[in-house]
Amino acid sequence: MIFQINPFTRNCLFTLVIIYFLAGCKSQEKDLTIEEYLQTHVEWLASDERGGRLAGSIHEADAANYISDRFLRYGLLPMVERLRYIQLFELTGPIPQLLGVDNHVSRNVIGAVPGSEYPDRFIIIGAHYDGQGMGGLISMDSGNEPQIHNSADDNASGTAGLLWLAKHFASNPAQNTIIFAAFSGEELGLLGSRWFVANLEMPKDSVLAMINLDMIGRLDDGKLDIFGTGTANIWDSLLDEIQADSLTITRTPGGMGSSDHAAFYEAGIPALHYHTGTHDDYHRSSDTAEKINYTGIRWVLAHVEKTVMMVDSFSPDEIEFRESTDPRPAAMRRDGIGLGVVPDYRFSGTGLRIDSVRSGNSGDRAGMKDGDIVIKIGERYIADIYEYMNFMNGVEPGDKYPVVVLRGDEELELTVIF
Repeated sequence: MIFQINPFTRNCLFTLVIIYFLAGCKSQEKDLTIEEYLQTHVEWLASDERGGRLAGSIHEADAANYISDRFLRYGLLPMVERLRYIQLFELTGPIPQLLGVDNHVSRNVIGAVPGSEYPDRFIIIGAHYDGQGMGGLISMDSGNEPQIHNSADDNASGTAGLLWLAKHFASNPAQNTIIFAAFSGEELGLLGSRWFVANLEMPKDSVLAMINLDMIGRLDDGKLDIFGTGTANIWDSLLDEIQADSLTITRTPGGMGSSDHAAFYEAGIPALHYHTGTHDDYHRSSDTAEKINYTGIRWVLAHVEKTVMMVDSFSPDEIEFRESTDPRPAAMRRDGIGLGVVPDYRFSGTGLRIDSVRSGNSGDRAGMKDGDIVIKIGERYIADIYEYMNFMNGVEPGDKYPVVVLRGDEELELTVIF
């Protein structure tokens, strides 16, 4: 539940928090460059001591406390009932069950900088801070031995960016209130962001937009992806006006995807996702802090800051939510090699969810059913349809593979011949 207070009380509490910290705390971060600041937080979050930050684990709780301590230090207003930053929710579903965290308590961390002019209108900046823990079901490592997945790019990078933006806007408030949301349970199917949206007590039409930071730490030759540019009437013209500096930006209109912006898009809230691209370390134990491009994150955050300030200049009635056109990659190669299924393109959890199985094709012959979620083919873990298509590029006619699917709460192994 989001704690609701009137604007006057909100601003008074915000002031008291700032006074408390100015009186009792000297920031050790004031002399750091932006890159040093980001590196400090990424290295803390992605250290072996954090154990991979699996949602529902003691390591996730440790990270949640770390983030809430920073929110308090920067003077953010607690946005959860009883004036807390930490928002509790329960992990449910097949993936938490298979990872041994079913019914565990998980934690979002929510704070806000009240708007100077319109405290009851909101812009949400979010990033998930949970990681892949010791791997297992959600790992793409080829071995079976559990290893710490430090989850540096995915998503200590976005979390560090969220903290920097919280610190920046705390000293430079916007006209509208900015909510900073560190989500958990993303790796298990967007559980934290979906819980947040489902329990949003502020009027939905008071939320101007959501901006998601997920995997922003591997900027390669300045190439940045921004997803969700078709989810509102303002995005293309707004982005046209922003000087991209050292960035080469690719825009994708679709609002769906396997990150937290999709939870807001599903609820009819305009949403963007900043992302510097996938790489060979994605969901592997090799996603470590020394590979992060901290100057690249600084460039991304400069663009995000400009985007937020431009959204801040709009009134709610000027922003129109739009259902976007999502690119839908084919589930079968042009030569006909594939499982012979129609994917559920709205599914944003881990795996390839089957909307329907075509009779007589390889998936049908293997015993696949509508609603099955393909999570592994051979030794390759399948995170989404794109991972599935990457795998299919190396398959030859007649190849035989074991395929692991989730059917309800049960994990089944089938055999498919392509």
